[in-house]
Amino acid sequence: MAQPLTCPQCGQDKVFRSRCSTLMERLQALACISPFHCQSCSFRFSASRLGCSYPGQMIDRREHLRIPVRLFLSFSGGKVRGEGMVLDISMGGCIIESQASVHVDDIFYLQIALENEQAPLEVAAMVRSVSSRGIAFKFLRSAQENKRLLAFVQTKTESVGTRSST
Repeated sequence: MAQPLTCPQCGQDKVFRSRCSTLMERLQALACISPFHCQSCSFRFSASRLGCSYPGQMIDRREHLRIPVRLFLSFSGGKVRGEGMVLDISMGGCIIESQASVHVDDIFYLQIALENEQAPLEVAAMVRSVSSRGIAFKFLRSAQENKRLLAFVQTKTESVGTRSST
């Protein structure tokens, strides 16, 4: 039976296969050694695919698993203020629905109202894209530096995994 692949940095088994991004990774892939990314600590590492089990999802460009949510948020940056709804969130960023006019590379201070919490989560983020789906933000500091965000995303990740395995 195959052993679950674990992150060499934090020991968690929440790892996903990543796309090869360098020539060395492409050459290693010929020997069944692939890049992986840990959802818990964001560590990227190479490991043999042989004899290991890992989620068989399609390889994705995203570094972090997206968690669908519906959370109210307000944001401000420069002369722009807005509010909206967070549609999904991950350790690296979020997608929001809002009528505010923003541009790629704008930097905002987000205040996200987490479920059952008094004080909103405060995080700095940069606009990565604006599309019909919504405004995609990339968090400027890693989620590991924001303990409340890390705890929220890990709790949601565990509940998503529990629902999909039942």
